[in-house]
Amino acid sequence: MATNHLKAQTPPEHKVVLVTGASSGIGEAVAARLAHEGHHVVAGARRTDRLRALAERTAQEAARAGGGIHPRPLDVTDPADVGAFVEFARDRFGRVDVLVCNAGVMPLSRLDSLLVDEWNRMIDVNVRGLLHGIAAALPVFTEQGGGHFVTVASIGAHQVLPTSAVYSGTKYAAWAITEGLRQESDPSIRVTTISPGVVASELADSITETGAAAAMHTYRAHAIEPRAIAEAISYALAQPADVDVNEIVVRPARQR
Repeated sequence: MATNHLKAQTPPEHKVVLVTGASSGIGEAVAARLAHEGHHVVAGARRTDRLRALAERTAQEAARAGGGIHPRPLDVTDPADVGAFVEFARDRFGRVDVLVCNAGVMPLSRLDSLLVDEWNRMIDVNVRGLLHGIAAALPVFTEQGGGHFVTVASIGAHQVLPTSAVYSGTKYAAWAITEGLRQESDPSIRVTTISPGVVASELADSITETGAAAAMHTYRAHAIEPRAIAEAISYALAQPADVDVNEIVVRPARQR
């Protein structure tokens, strides 16, 4: 009864949105923007203290719009954890409308540095994490007759630079997986890939190779704020059900 009551009280334009990697950067901006628009945002990440702070910071404005942020611990490399994340949202709200697969890592390095553990970490988070999200949400979307996948890829899915070989490989994989999902899915399931260029975030903080870190400092001299990506995702979600925004590339005007 409680679930049915909640569903009846939730306006159709207010969605139940799951966001992975929501504790900083793009994920944090997306969660805040969508909550302020009145959506119920289930925000997942390992740093739950930051999620709770985000929920408290946005609570008043989000509540006025009818939405809010609901923090949940999440490790996207664990398929059971991702499954529980999706089930939590469905149990609480009766449905899941959107899954934003944003979690990602970027420890860039040259291939001859042989940082195999870092390569594997990128594969685990950037590729397997996306697949775990699809595996958890696709049956729910199919059962309820609709849903929206949003994958945050990267300009690295379209461009390879020295030190980006593995990272670009994982982001091209994310792009390809999402495009395959779009082609295979029923029209009631919308699929969007967002490919950001240089965005102010913590991603570069994980780079351990000195040369790659120095190059990234120069490369990131002109960065846009995460809110630009949040606005792009908001635009894709707001389209009518018969409009599927397949891909958006967003980058600084100076990033040619």
